[in-house]
Amino acid sequence: MRTVMMGMTLAFVSSTALASSWTVDQKHARAGFQVRHMMVSDVYGGFNKFSGTINLDDKDVTKSTVLVEIDPASIDTNEADRDNHLKSPDFFDVAKFPKMTFKSTKVEKTATGLTVTGDLTMKDITKPVVLTVEGPAKEMKNPWGMTVSAVKATGKLNRKDWGLVWNKTLEAGGLLVGDEVTLVIDAELIKAADPAPAAAAAPAKDAKPAAAAKKK
Repeated sequence: MRTVMMGMTLAFVSSTALASSWTVDQKHARAGFQVRHMMVSDVYGGFNKFSGTINLDDKDVTKSTVLVEIDPASIDTNEADRDNHLKSPDFFDVAKFPKMTFKSTKVEKTATGLTVTGDLTMKDITKPVVLTVEGPAKEMKNPWGMTVSAVKATGKLNRKDWGLVWNKTLEAGGLLVGDEVTLVIDAELIKAADPAPAAAAAPAKDAKPAAAAKKK
């Protein structure tokens, strides 16, 4: 029985050794978006508060998972009045819905990187989004001794699918705000420290030294 348990433990340690955990370095990352304004130009913005975790399967990247959480109240389009409007019930309604999340459901390899499909939740509405991912980049040590990598993800969505339907008709025709939103995420990643080796299993309480057993 003990041999079986030791074998199971070794198998578990071997499998976990093939996985690595990475977190987004918010000081070197951007969760941004781009949307058409008045049908003639684009407005760029982003969120200043967000976090992300990637559990990377080093043997089979398609088994990896991604979780991103965003604080919509941190939206920043470089215009205070517009930001306040975006925080209001007309758009994100941040007082009622203080968090947005993206959870991956499928990871696929491509010629240049990965395609990550996941569930995006905004205003308690969850719908799938597909992101095209460049990377992860080859890992390296930064000047502070941490192992780092990087990814860039892009995608598109229709804001109306998540209840962001506010708009105004222009005198010349057309709408003030475009429906299609382009997502751009640039993120430097920090690798979590390797877990400490598992302690050797203690002998069972009723186990007796071999010498004592022979005397009997």
